[in-house]
Amino acid sequence: MPRNGDQSFPYRQNSDLFYLTGIEQEQTILAFCPAHPLHKYHEVLFIRRSNPQIETWIGHKLTKQEAKDISGVETIFWFDEFEDQLSELMYYTDSVYISVNENMKYKRFYNDAELRFIDRLKFLYPLHTYKRLNPFIAQMRLVKTDEELAVIRYAIGLTNKAFQRVLKFMRPGIYEYQIEAEIMHEFISHGVRNVAYSSIIASGNNANVLHYIKNNDRCQDGDLVLMDFGAEYFNYAADMTRTIPVNGHFTKRQRQVYQAVYELQRTMIEQIIKPGLTINELNAKARSLMADYLVGLGLIKESEKNDTNKISQYYPHGLSHFMGLDVHDIGTRDEPLRPGMIITVEPGIYIREEGMGIRLENDVLITEDGAEDLMKDIPLEINEVANLMQS
Repeated sequence: MPRNGDQSFPYRQNSDLFYLTGIEQEQTILAFCPAHPLHKYHEVLFIRRSNPQIETWIGHKLTKQEAKDISGVETIFWFDEFEDQLSELMYYTDSVYISVNENMKYKRFYNDAELRFIDRLKFLYPLHTYKRLNPFIAQMRLVKTDEELAVIRYAIGLTNKAFQRVLKFMRPGIYEYQIEAEIMHEFISHGVRNVAYSSIIASGNNANVLHYIKNNDRCQDGDLVLMDFGAEYFNYAADMTRTIPVNGHFTKRQRQVYQAVYELQRTMIEQIIKPGLTINELNAKARSLMADYLVGLGLIKESEKNDTNKISQYYPHGLSHFMGLDVHDIGTRDEPLRPGMIITVEPGIYIREEGMGIRLENDVLITEDGAEDLMKDIPLEINEVANLMQS
């Protein structure tokens, strides 16, 4: 993706393609043609052809044998041979299933490579039927294997290390970007160059901007800092939010609000989340519980507990989303939870008139009879956080 001049943004492999092949190199195509009479064409991988100039300026590119060893695919062609091979693959099939970005929140503003590829296929082969591959891959990616869980647990462990580092570093007068720098220092020190998403380091009233990523304000004595960040390890995400006091001491009001968010999160994880429920159902339950807490905090009246607009004034987002290769992973909010799925649990209360926003987010693995908190070892309870900062 062009950045400016002759520069490009850092490359990150398409999640579906990485899931199916383990290949992280650009100019890669995977094609399946199970109807082909020759078995070698049932699964075909196309990779970028290298040359001495590429090796000199950019570095090593995969050989066919290396691509075979990584992916397990036996038949390897060069990327520039794709269209010649495509005509034979298309001859033996009627329906073509294509993977595109179908995230509900993704909005296309330009004719990207995926769309151009589809347009060219339809131009060259107008009589074929074109269908969606995403529903099939989504069902595969939603339930994590043991190997995937191990990678995600490692990303969570690195996220914990970064948070522990911030607890020692935090003090009045530092800038939000200095906190972000401490996080990145910890990640890079462990060989992780990428974050799962743009880190949110929001002090004071900035926490009321849900996707605040400027991270350029000074942290004031007496304020809270909401930090939403996670490591990305081998393309798998961790997603955590913690809210801590700049000076290490929670005020009485900050404690009240924090405790409400904490109790709601623990109730959802320990008592409510289980297989068979959907994220929509979890959202509804969380909003019902949140209404009681908002009444207790004096933010809404008892008569306003069923007023969606009133609740949304202080709790404007949902409780959960799927997580995996993408931090907002594939899967719909109507998908029944099954063992092996990972979701976030992230209630929050945002009080613009008081200059504070508190969100607490943990990643949770759905089990046979409930949920395992994958971030149970990361400090969360209010006194534990305060004591760690003060020590």
